[in-house]
Order: sequence, then structure tokens, then C-alpha cells
Amino acid sequence: MAIDLRQNLKLTQQLLMTPQLQQAIKLLQLSRVEIEAYISQQLAENPFLEEKESSEGSPVEKSGEESFLDQVDETVNFLDPAEKGEKPATLETFDHSKESSEIDNRYVNRQTDSINYENLISNEKTLSEYLLDQIGEVSLTEEEHDIAVLLIGNIGDTGFLDISLQEISEKGSYDMDLVEGVLDTLQRLDPPGVAARTMQECLLLQLREKKLKDGVIEVIVEHHLEDLQKQNYAQLAKKLELTPEQLVEHLSALADLDPIPARNFGPSRVDAVLPDVAVFKVGHEWVVALQEDGWNRLQVSEYYQEMLHGQEAALNKDYFQEKLRSANWLLKSLHQRQRTILRVTEKIVERQRNFFELGIQALKPMILKDVADELGLHESTVSRVTHQKYLQCPRGVFELRYFFNSSIHTEEGDVASQSVKERIKILVSKESGSALSDQKLVVLLEQEGIKVARRTVAKYREQMHILPSSKRKKGFSRRTP
Repeated sequence: MAIDLRQNLKLTQQLLMTPQLQQAIKLLQLSRVEIEAYISQQLAENPFLEEKESSEGSPVEKSGEESFLDQVDETVNFLDPAEKGEKPATLETFDHSKESSEIDNRYVNRQTDSINYENLISNEKTLSEYLLDQIGEVSLTEEEHDIAVLLIGNIGDTGFLDISLQEISEKGSYDMDLVEGVLDTLQRLDPPGVAARTMQECLLLQLREKKLKDGVIEVIVEHHLEDLQKQNYAQLAKKLELTPEQLVEHLSALADLDPIPARNFGPSRVDAVLPDVAVFKVGHEWVVALQEDGWNRLQVSEYYQEMLHGQEAALNKDYFQEKLRSANWLLKSLHQRQRTILRVTEKIVERQRNFFELGIQALKPMILKDVADELGLHESTVSRVTHQKYLQCPRGVFELRYFFNSSIHTEEGDVASQSVKERIKILVSKESGSALSDQKLVVLLEQEGIKVARRTVAKYREQMHILPSSKRKKGFSRRTP
């Protein structure tokens, strides 16, 4: 076979992920907290980026709330110019850079209803800090203290120990008896039941704290916890040779125990949620306002632009030009990000107007493709926009993805799955006597014109963390003297 060498000319098209496109995609999927951190980093690294200065010559120092409230005043004047005798502007000519609210007084009254984001973060001690403080007051050897710190570091947010004693022993080559002794010390600290390894041990520790051991309650927890969890009270009374009345007396004391010993302590990590957009009603229209304090004050430094054309930049001209291009692309990407978020949110508000007017039960079925097709965007773009982006409205704070739901067929048309979940939650909350089984919920929903399968009801119930009917049964209620 002969070897033939040829040259061919071929024309093809392909999508190249340029650095600018990669940056735009990255910014689009960042949450507001993450993008503020990213901008702070860019301000520190790029000399061409700076914050705009006020007329007094000092950097503009406005909190996010003040900046937003200034927009409120401007928008109210824009939409309601009757006092000036001017012709009202139409929403089509509305300048989105000045979007804001009139109806909700908590936005307008700066003195009484201002939002302090610092108040959203708890200054209370975490469970680990609380336990470490108590350990400091206990007489321990250096080795015992190291074991205690290691055990506390492996206690989860619920208060249970998430590691075996064997692992603790192997990590530091500690004697197993010594590890067990330190664990016993931890389990005697406050809150009662902390550092337990099982639910049974957690309840027994609390019984020890309340001096209720060596009785019927301890027998129930130690040997009949499964019957208690399934609420098989009649069978439990028979096993213990008690009358129903006597069993009620013992269970009333058991009801004071807490299966989550760390209930009063927050998680060690606090995730702050800052709304990206605000939705409010002005007259008969729902308006979307961007919350863009911080990056809306960014600009390219004039000082460094002049330096770029001076002699002092001759040796570092490539560096300066690269930083200038980077600054311009960042500003452009931020503007594009904000514009995309605004467009998607406006379309969500337009399609889900009934939700803002009537509530969750009026939520309509909607998928990413619906919004993407109407705006001429790709579904992946809408997915990035709605990820970890939050909307604030009179009904609360919601992630944008919350408004996308699958559809459930009813006699009156399709409804959103979130509306069905809300209806299930209401039916369960109104239970009286025996708990509603999944099949009974199916029947009740069908009476309201909502046809769903039993497995669908079970799936929605589990997603809302609602126990099955066997564990929601109304058994013996605590008697009042």
C-alpha cells in the first residue's frame, strides 16, 4: 500500500470557551454572597478597578438597604407624578436601574423597619464551644483533655456522636478504657443526652439526669422502644402488665425527653441569605428591583488609564493592558449578569402573578424550558440564573428555583406540585383523632379535583419530612391534673 501525502482545506464551526465567556458563566452561577467576595478579591488584585467616589471626594458608603431605599423613593416619584401634574410614565419606559417599591411600608419607613443584616447572624455559642467551656471546668489530665476535644469535634449538629470509640482510640493510640471514661464525663454535661451514640442511649442519659432510672420508663426505653415508636400502646401495656391509665402516667414523663439534645443550639455554620431581587406591588403592577449595591459602584480607574499612556508604563505596558481588559470585561460581565437575572425574574413574576396575589396554592406549573424559550436563552443559562438566587416579596424570601414545578393534572387543569404539597401539609395539620394514611390523603385530594397516585403522596410527604400515619397516630394524650 502506497503512502500518499496530501493537503486538504476544511471549513468548520466550533464553539470556543474564551476566557471572557468562562468568566461570564462563572459570575452567572455565583450567589450574591459569593460574588461580593469575588468582587472584593478583584478590587484587591486589579489596580484598574476602583469604587466611585461621592461628590465630597470620599468613597460612596451606603449600606445595601440605604441604596435600595433610595431606589424606592425614586421609583415612587417616577410612577406617581400626579402631584407635579405630569403624565404618568408607562411601565414599558421604566428605567430598571431605578426600580423599587411603594406599597410595602417596611421598605419606605427607614427608621422603624430597617433591615440590619448583622442581626441575621446569631452570636450565641455553638454546641462545640459550649461543651469546651464546660470541659475547661472539669479536672482532666492532658491526655484526657485531648480525647475530650477529639470527641467534641465529632459531635454532630443534633448532639449525637458521629464516630466510634474504636476510631478515637486508634487515632491517638489511646487506651479504650480511658476513651470510654472521657465519653462518660462528656455525657454528664449539659445538655442532657449529648454525645449519645444511639437514640436509646440518648433517652437513657436523660432519664439518668432526671433521676427516673430503675423504673418502668427505663424498661420501656431499653426493651420496648420499637413498640413506643410505632405507638403500639395497647400491646405495650399488655407486655408491661399495666392498665392503659398506668401506661399514660409513665408516658407523660417520657414525653418530656428530647430526642435531639442539641435542639437549642444552632449549626456551627451559618449561611446568610441575601436577596438578589425584590418584588413589590406598585398600583396594579408587580415590579422587580435589582439589589446591586457594591458592584454598581465599580468603575475603571482614570488614574491608571492615564498612567497607561505615560512613560512610566512603558516597561509594564503589557501588564497594564491586560489588567485594563480584565477590568472592562468584569464590568461588562457583571452588567450582563444583572440584566439576565432581571429578565428571568420579570418573566417568573409575569407567569406566576397569581402566586404573589393569592399565595402558594395559586402557583402554576412551570419548567426551565418555558422561560428559556420565551426569553431566547438556553435552559442551562436559566438554570444558572435560578441557582442560589433569592427573591424577596411580601410573602417572604424564596429561591428563584422554587417557582419551577412539575404539573399535576386536575379537573380544573394542571396545578403545580408545590401547590399539592401545600395542600397535603394543610390536611395533615388538621388531623383529629386517627392520622390520615397516604391512601386517605389520595381520596381527600381527589374530592378536591386533584388526582395523584398514592406513591406520589408518599414521595411529597417524605420531601416535607412528614412522618407516615403509623407514627402520627393519636394515641394516649397527656392528662392534665
